[in-house]
Amino acid sequence: MKNGFRQSMAWLHTWTGLLVGWLLLLIFMAGTASYYREEISRWMRPELPRNTVSNEVAAERAIAFLQHKAPQAESWNVTLPDPRNPAMRMFWRNPESMVKSPAEGEKRRRRGGGRFGDATVDPGTGEEVAARETRGGDFFYRLHFDLHYIPVYWARYLVGFCAMFMLVAIITGVITHKKIFKDFFTFRKDKGLRSWLDFHNVSAVMALPYHAMITYTGIVTLMFMYLPWGVNVAYAKDEDAFFSEAFARLADIDTPSEGHAAALPIQQLLDAARAEWKGAQVGGFTLYHPGAANAVIDIQQRDGKRLSVDTPSLRFNAVTGALMEASPRSGGATQTRGVMYGLHLARFADWGLRALFFVSGLIGCLMVASGVVLWAVKERPKHAKSGKIGFGLRLVDALNIGAVAGLPIAFAAYFWGNRLLPVQMAERSDAEVNVFFYAWGAALLAAFLWPKRLMWAWQLYLGAAMFLLIPVINALTTHAHLGVTLRTGDWVLAGFDLMMLAFGAVLAYCALRMQRWQPALSAAEKKKRQVAAAAAAKAQESAPVEANA
Repeated sequence: MKNGFRQSMAWLHTWTGLLVGWLLLLIFMAGTASYYREEISRWMRPELPRNTVSNEVAAERAIAFLQHKAPQAESWNVTLPDPRNPAMRMFWRNPESMVKSPAEGEKRRRRGGGRFGDATVDPGTGEEVAARETRGGDFFYRLHFDLHYIPVYWARYLVGFCAMFMLVAIITGVITHKKIFKDFFTFRKDKGLRSWLDFHNVSAVMALPYHAMITYTGIVTLMFMYLPWGVNVAYAKDEDAFFSEAFARLADIDTPSEGHAAALPIQQLLDAARAEWKGAQVGGFTLYHPGAANAVIDIQQRDGKRLSVDTPSLRFNAVTGALMEASPRSGGATQTRGVMYGLHLARFADWGLRALFFVSGLIGCLMVASGVVLWAVKERPKHAKSGKIGFGLRLVDALNIGAVAGLPIAFAAYFWGNRLLPVQMAERSDAEVNVFFYAWGAALLAAFLWPKRLMWAWQLYLGAAMFLLIPVINALTTHAHLGVTLRTGDWVLAGFDLMMLAFGAVLAYCALRMQRWQPALSAAEKKKRQVAAAAAAKAQESAPVEANA
């Protein structure tokens, strides 16, 4: 290679990171927020009560609710409450004969009169909760690999492309920095380009194993989409059979209902499942043909300390209680894929490990952000010599401001929308998402119109103010504010508000530093100033001599 192997890797590292850096930052930020998607969803639905009953009681009340709400449904699906999600979520599938065709020009309703129904129920009372419509934290989860407005198929390919570039950037970054661990302990403050490089190195090395793991496992989660040819060849006529066999799933029930019979008490069926699992907790269940003589219930184990995302299921005869089938044991390849998927989602993590994943994700965001800013800092002196800022640098400056400083504004705006949009607004969840992208679009537009250093400070100050005001808006619009949640020990809701204050404080500090920041002088400028200072000093020394003469 012309410039040597390490120099070639440095070039590859720069461009693989820069070309997708802004989209990667969105993916990293949304993915990092997803570690607390259940907590975010709960904050965004303040009407949900805290759960104070056992899962057995909650399951009984779920059955009673569904018997009243959807007695003729073909199947009921219930997700039981857990420490992170206090409400019960349930879905049901109505017979085709009950589906009402929408009138001309009318959209098919999502609830009532459709093929599927859903409800959120208070496990304490068994009554449906009239909570506001929102996507909550699930929006960030879907955003980090579906990108929302883009068609899902193309969005996932684009995200996979970015992930591959990220993986290449990580590998080439390790190769490029031969003193990578020494540089980890080196940070030179207020040294211009050197400071940015040190910050990028520290943020990259500090969570390097996490960065490699989360990028690689992210690709693995969609591997059958990226590499479908083996499945297409082996299961040309029935891809669903592959997924049932590979992921150890129970086959769907497609037989019609027969006769009438009362099912066993749900508590007895859940106890039977726990006995089979040696005490493992139940996460939910699906009852097929409720009220029929051939009713069948699938009981799913709760995500617990298992690394794998694939959780076991048991199938019982709901009338007799006989165990009919257990999900088949996974093979080595399936278990490996399940563990990698589980590592990416981190559902197994307790509060401490989840916080570590979250902090590592934030460090990843800093790594990506510092990388795209570093390119602009390195290029600026070259453009300064010509006295003109080129289109490429101007474009990167605008994208840097709009992504690094603009995305926090969009995140805060999403939470503002949740509290300020009318609760009964039609298509409310879509409106919240639109607020996110309107705010981000406005930040990007402002950055393109005036990509200057002061724009950095303005957007960071705006983001700081929006985050700091979230607890205030929460207090003005709901009864689930810090004055209540701290007193009652509701640390999920209180922790969210406190974290918003922390993010606001950090952004305010960054804005203040950006406002006061002065670029470091180049070597040529330093020499020029030294020559000018020496000439001035010499002139001052000669002045008294001339006066005496």
